[in-house]
Amino acid sequence: MSQADVRPDLYREMLRIRLFEERVLDAFSRGQVSGTTHTYVGQEANAVGVLGWLLEGDVVISNHRCHGHFLAYGGSMYALAAEIMGRETGLCGGRGGSQHLQWKDFLANGILGGTIPLAVGAAFAEKRRRAGRMVFAFMGDGTLGQGVVYESLNMASLWNLPILFILENNRYAQTTPIHLNLAGGIAARFEAFGIPAQELDSTDVLKILSCLQPLVSDVRAGAGPRAIILHTYRFGPHSKGDDTRDPEEIAHYKSLDPLEIHGLRLSHEERAYIQREVEVEIDEIFTGVEADPLASPSSLNQPLDRER
Repeated sequence: MSQADVRPDLYREMLRIRLFEERVLDAFSRGQVSGTTHTYVGQEANAVGVLGWLLEGDVVISNHRCHGHFLAYGGSMYALAAEIMGRETGLCGGRGGSQHLQWKDFLANGILGGTIPLAVGAAFAEKRRRAGRMVFAFMGDGTLGQGVVYESLNMASLWNLPILFILENNRYAQTTPIHLNLAGGIAARFEAFGIPAQELDSTDVLKILSCLQPLVSDVRAGAGPRAIILHTYRFGPHSKGDDTRDPEEIAHYKSLDPLEIHGLRLSHEERAYIQREVEVEIDEIFTGVEADPLASPSSLNQPLDRER
């Protein structure tokens, strides 16, 4: 193993996402989160590996499972926790909740497939600006059931737009396994529109980083849209408790935990130090958020502070 493989920064990023999401589920169970929430536990290497190639000004479009993407983007964990818990100090003033986020060039919403035309529109704008920026568009396997996705792929290809589609195949659309809801191959759906697509079945963050490099380079060079299909697995339920999967299947994929795979490259002492630091960070954040005022309907007419 070379020194380049010892990347404690990647481990820290993935651990921050993991422990944050676990804390969100705990807060939900204690009635501190209203509505619903979709956590990213088990998929951390995807966000960290993909957005490791992010440059200032690039656009990131996410979906309902957006917390990990937002944290990998560099967003404030405090503001995210406050938003999820409906506080005025939240990212969007407590108005968007768990799924509907906007900060700088990051946007997420919970409308299945509805984010993809937004991503294509953003890519069209970036191409017109000629500033060399690109769009990272995250989507799930369940999104492939939406017709607007294919219309969007068609336009992205026709207009040679600077966009990378990242399809995270966690093998289930809510509770329906992929073999019961998807005919044909995933890559072929992109290739039908002339969009080159690669597939990677790995939870190793270094492999994801390496695989993404040529794709991102192609998009930045003006070669048009590209797609990467990351075969992954969420350790938790679709949202809070709606889990009908075989426990043996879950155990199998947990043996491929991205934190364990990369964590083994670090020393025991280094992992323990990072663990303590992140635990303290999250404890302080959630303690602070619990003391913040709940969002008030009277604030809806007030402009948001976009520098949160």
